[in-house]
Amino acid sequence: MKLYFSPGSCSLAPHIVAREASLPFELVRVDLATHKTADGEDFYKINPRGYTPALEVDGEVHTESAALVQYLAEMAPEAHLMPPRGTAERQRMKEWLSFISLEVHKAISPWLFQSTTAESTRQAIHEKLAIRFAELDALLEKQPFLTGSSFTVADAYAFTIVNWTNFVNIDLAPYPYLRAYMKRIAERPKVQEALHAEGLSAEGGKA
Repeated sequence: MKLYFSPGSCSLAPHIVAREASLPFELVRVDLATHKTADGEDFYKINPRGYTPALEVDGEVHTESAALVQYLAEMAPEAHLMPPRGTAERQRMKEWLSFISLEVHKAISPWLFQSTTAESTRQAIHEKLAIRFAELDALLEKQPFLTGSSFTVADAYAFTIVNWTNFVNIDLAPYPYLRAYMKRIAERPKVQEALHAEGLSAEGGKA
C-alpha cells in the first residue's frame, strides 16, 4: 500500500489514520508544484486530478481525504477509529467529516493559499471561518473530541485542516478550546510520527 502525500496538505489526515491503525504502508512524497514524485514519476499518471492524497492498494488508486480516512479505518477495525455502524456516534462522525470538508477545507483551500485571491474574498472567508471555529470551540468546551470521548477519523481530518491556520496566518487565540484540542491531538504518539515523517514541527506547523 502506497500513500502519496505532500507535507502538511490534506494527505496528512489519511497519513495519521494509517499510523493510528498500525497499517503497513509506503509513504511517497509528491511535489505539487511540479507534480512529480520523489523518484521523478509523473503524478498525473497516478492521480489525473493532480492533488494528494492518493492511496494505491493492490494496483488500484483511491482518492479524497474524507473517503480515505474511512477506508483505512475499516482495514483495521480493532483500532476503533470509527464508532460502530448504526450508532448516533457513527452518524456524527460522518457529519463532521462533511462539515470539515465543505465548511473549513474548501474555505481555506485554495482561496487563502493563493496570492491572487481578492481581499474582499479573503475577508468573507475569514468571517465564515470565525463562525465555524466558534462552533467547534463551543463543542470542544464540552467534550475532548468531535464525536465525544474517543478519537476518530473525523478528528484526524479536522486536525489536518485546522492546522492550516499555521500557514495562512489565522490566530486561534479567540478559540481556547479549539487550541487545546489541536494541542491534544498533536501530542498523540502516532500523530507525532506522522508530523515528523512529513518534516513538520511537533505542533503541526512548519519545521
